[in-house]
Amino acid sequence: MDTPFKLDDDIIYVNHAAVAPWPQVSVQAVKDFADENGHVGSRHYMRWLKIEQELKQRLATLINAASVDEIALLKNTSEGLSVIAYGLDWQAGDNIIIAAEEFPSNRIVWESLVHKGVNVQLVDLNGAADPEQLLISHINEHTRLLSVSGVQYARGLRMDLLRLGKACRQNRILFCVDAIQQLGAMQLDAQAIFADFVVADGHKWLLGPEGLALFYCRRELLPRLKLQQFGWHMVENFTDFDNMDQWQPAHSARRFECGSPNLLAAHALHASVGLLLDTGMANVEQQVLSKVQKLIGLFSLIAGVSILSPTQIQRHAGIFTFSIGIADQALYQHLVNRGVVCALRGGGIRFSPHFYTSDAKLDTLALWVEIFITSQG
Repeated sequence: MDTPFKLDDDIIYVNHAAVAPWPQVSVQAVKDFADENGHVGSRHYMRWLKIEQELKQRLATLINAASVDEIALLKNTSEGLSVIAYGLDWQAGDNIIIAAEEFPSNRIVWESLVHKGVNVQLVDLNGAADPEQLLISHINEHTRLLSVSGVQYARGLRMDLLRLGKACRQNRILFCVDAIQQLGAMQLDAQAIFADFVVADGHKWLLGPEGLALFYCRRELLPRLKLQQFGWHMVENFTDFDNMDQWQPAHSARRFECGSPNLLAAHALHASVGLLLDTGMANVEQQVLSKVQKLIGLFSLIAGVSILSPTQIQRHAGIFTFSIGIADQALYQHLVNRGVVCALRGGGIRFSPHFYTSDAKLDTLALWVEIFITSQG
């Protein structure tokens, strides 16, 4: 297929689980925004706000939110999770369930509630035959919230979010999804999985810049989150600067956007999400899964390789992590020196290709790894 990217020919980019390169539509959007700003400044500011609102609508479409009013744009996943953690009214003895494998963003924020008497249960999913049931089994009368990554960042375990969401709804507890390793690579339907909150940075699989994140809050829960940040942009009538004596927070999720929006990043992410929607998330998902399945097939034939990621197609998304043992660091550096952009994660080397990554590059990766292992004797 024609690639929407113009990466250098000597680069093999398999690091979308960390920071993604921008597609050309996003590069052009930023160039155009900067060029316009350099020539006429903020003359067309209202048009910029229209782009921001269109981005929210695209994100609402991407996750099948019931309304665009359930979408806010925050700085990052950590801020979104903090809005939830410090917006809810906790009681001493409440507990929160998370997986022990979570990225620090989806752990530290909950553990910081210890001063409120909140307990965090870390559930080790490593090697679990039924990770969802293991999480569900920890729900008790004190549980208020379950927070889980749709796809675990290190080795790529994909969770059955529908099953978890149903269990949360049945037990009347809140369900928070950190979707940063899923959204943009896999389809996600916030309503179908009974999600109360969905949070995801835009700089990984969504192919956007750092500094802008999706924050979804189910409409019924908007007034339940106590506001911790205040400013002009979170007011219902936020453009009526002369009549702020009786200001009220916005009735929409904009109530969580306290100050001036990041319109540069909004233009870029608007273009990136548009590319994903135009490509079709069903097609993107099929391509991402096929890339990882190809890596599983290739690396399972290489002597000395241990595949650390789940190999069943229903259990992984776009992350493939493997190890060759004590030489992982040396192999990683060898690959980096050859132009491979990847990461050391989860006790091994992590590849995370996207839908546009060519099969030829995956073949090259396998060949280079096999040659390196052979050279180590």
